[in-house]
Amino acid sequence: MGNLNLFEPDELEGRPENRLAELRATLNHWGHAYYVLDAPVVPDAEYDRLFRELQTWEAEHPELLSPDSPTQRVGGKVLAQFETVRHAVPMLSIRTETDTESSGALAFDTRIRKELAGLLAESESVEYVAELKFDGLAINLRYENGVLVQAATRGDGELGEEVTSNIRTVGQIPLKLIARSDHAAKSWAVPPVLEVRGEVYMRRDDFERLNEAQRERGEKTFVNPRNAAAGAVRQLDSGIAAQRPLSFFAYGVGQVSPPEQGGPAWQTHFEMLQTLKGWGFPVEDLDQVVQGVDGLVAFHQKMGALRDRLPYDIDGVVYKVNSLALQQKLGFVTREPRWAVAHKYPAQEQMTRILEIDVQVGRTGKLTPVARLAPVFVGGVTVTNATLHNLFELRRKGVRVGDEVVVRRAGDVIPEVVGRVVLTPPSENALTLPDRLPKLLPSRTPYVPNFKMPATCPICGSTVVREPGETNHRCSGGLFCPAQRKQAILHFAQRKALDVEGLGDKLVDQLVDAGVIRILPDLYKMGLTSLANLDRMADKSAANVLAALESSKQTTLPRFLYGLGIRHVGEATAKDLARHFGNLDAIMDASVEQLLQVKDVGPIVANSIRTFFDQPHNREVVAQLCEPGGCGITWPAIEAVAGASLPLTGMTVVLTGTLPTLSREDAKDMLEAAGAKVAGSVSKKTHYVVAGSEAGSKLDKALALGVPVLDEEGLKALLQGNPES
Repeated sequence: MGNLNLFEPDELEGRPENRLAELRATLNHWGHAYYVLDAPVVPDAEYDRLFRELQTWEAEHPELLSPDSPTQRVGGKVLAQFETVRHAVPMLSIRTETDTESSGALAFDTRIRKELAGLLAESESVEYVAELKFDGLAINLRYENGVLVQAATRGDGELGEEVTSNIRTVGQIPLKLIARSDHAAKSWAVPPVLEVRGEVYMRRDDFERLNEAQRERGEKTFVNPRNAAAGAVRQLDSGIAAQRPLSFFAYGVGQVSPPEQGGPAWQTHFEMLQTLKGWGFPVEDLDQVVQGVDGLVAFHQKMGALRDRLPYDIDGVVYKVNSLALQQKLGFVTREPRWAVAHKYPAQEQMTRILEIDVQVGRTGKLTPVARLAPVFVGGVTVTNATLHNLFELRRKGVRVGDEVVVRRAGDVIPEVVGRVVLTPPSENALTLPDRLPKLLPSRTPYVPNFKMPATCPICGSTVVREPGETNHRCSGGLFCPAQRKQAILHFAQRKALDVEGLGDKLVDQLVDAGVIRILPDLYKMGLTSLANLDRMADKSAANVLAALESSKQTTLPRFLYGLGIRHVGEATAKDLARHFGNLDAIMDASVEQLLQVKDVGPIVANSIRTFFDQPHNREVVAQLCEPGGCGITWPAIEAVAGASLPLTGMTVVLTGTLPTLSREDAKDMLEAAGAKVAGSVSKKTHYVVAGSEAGSKLDKALALGVPVLDEEGLKALLQGNPES
């Protein structure tokens, strides 16, 4: 949907002071939420829209300009719990050019050339530095005699928050500087005083991992990487900052000792950046010197094309006049330098409305609530669907059908609903607003039911389960559910399961997409023709796959059990189940109480097994796979043995090196069949180490700890109950 209209035009006609007061109050509230609380309530694009409107009103009515206007100061406020730092050189923000087209760069170049009239020839172009505009938290780092002594946030531009202990946890920020040669082949000594300015940010992959971990723990997720980074830096406990994956880029300086006091004599901004890089600060390699408006346009277009592939968020690029002498001549206006501008890209967060909430079933069986949206242009594309992650995340965000919400799309990350839009300040903020500021919470119908996760899978009808302590709901019809079809086949065919050589991702994609395979038994029913007709599949390759499928029919019960993909049933558990029950029917019919008698099987695993075999679809697939006249998968019969009666029960054995006749896998199977636990490392609790040729550090550690060492013959004797022979 379009932008929200806060007030009707006829309410404001002839009363600009009312509109100015309303805009200032709203923007101050939004700025407080963004800069101070690190909890934005509207997308940047909505803030920018109202900010531009305020600038227009103030330009038309300069007599109403107020010092408390957001246009007259840097957004932000020093939190009371932090010590205050007065910046030696104010940390001012830069002008934002919201025209996302090439004309935005042209407008900036035109202003600069006008300001420099008389200093440039008519045909002479201005040299600029073009940089990426990182979406993070601005930081000032103060070094004295090369040692980091203080770090402070931007705050209100004049006063910032002292966050030195938190910044010390950011690995990319040097704690001590060493004099080096910069990339221009000049050498600078580290000045007595140096303030480096830059952005603390969070990479997208780090942000996704952080939020996924938060969701798994049922804790609050973060709106975007910028706020996750800002929240980490502005923590009273530096241990929390240390746990967050923060990064840093340098892009400027504050106070620096003058040349006569040992400081550098930089001529250009780019020269300064290269020196910072030489001193050990990370500087983005994509930053470059460009000539005139054509260079600015080319950089903006190139970075726009790269934007989604960058490992971090940017919301635009920054242009700066390269000559420091010209920067000084251009000077500042109100809160902004005349010699720099931020040229924006289409917003990655926008507002829209939820039309419906559906459920999507993933290839692993996870059920994800998905919001169907009124189409909205976000991050360069039109978005109509966005993830809500899971039921608990949806409830925490408090969103329902019909709500106005913020939607975020960054890079290749799936669009997500960030949260419900709350445009009016909460009462506890104690902000003074005009009485006539309307309540802007989007209206709801008298009753809108909360979303409920379905009891059965919307794709296959199998029971939906959620294990204790987990946040995700899952479909239990793993062998039958069409949504899980590809994943089930790949798991079944892997080396540790049925070991069907040649049945990889691309072939499985083709087989499923072409409708050749619907359920696992179809693997063993397809012929040479159906395989050979697939893209890039010749007769010989098809014949090899069919031969591998035929060979896979002779397997073992543990491999077959593992191949079924029962949640929480890995190789070791499959072997324990096979040894304990002896046959598949006994496992399929075992009660939870009986399953709990199996070694290392707890309530979660037992319930998962029982739920899997309670699904008629799964039992039917298993029956077809094992049917003599059908797929014909078989395995040698084994005798059920209670875990306590196995000869090596309670023993831990470590394998190392290459044995003469036994593979590592064969030796492991034999030991586990006898009840032993095969570990990957040697400790005082290890009972035996079996060593072959080229044994390494594990053998050395065993000898040092006095752990008995066996060769292959000793292993066989151990398995026969006579380790001394």
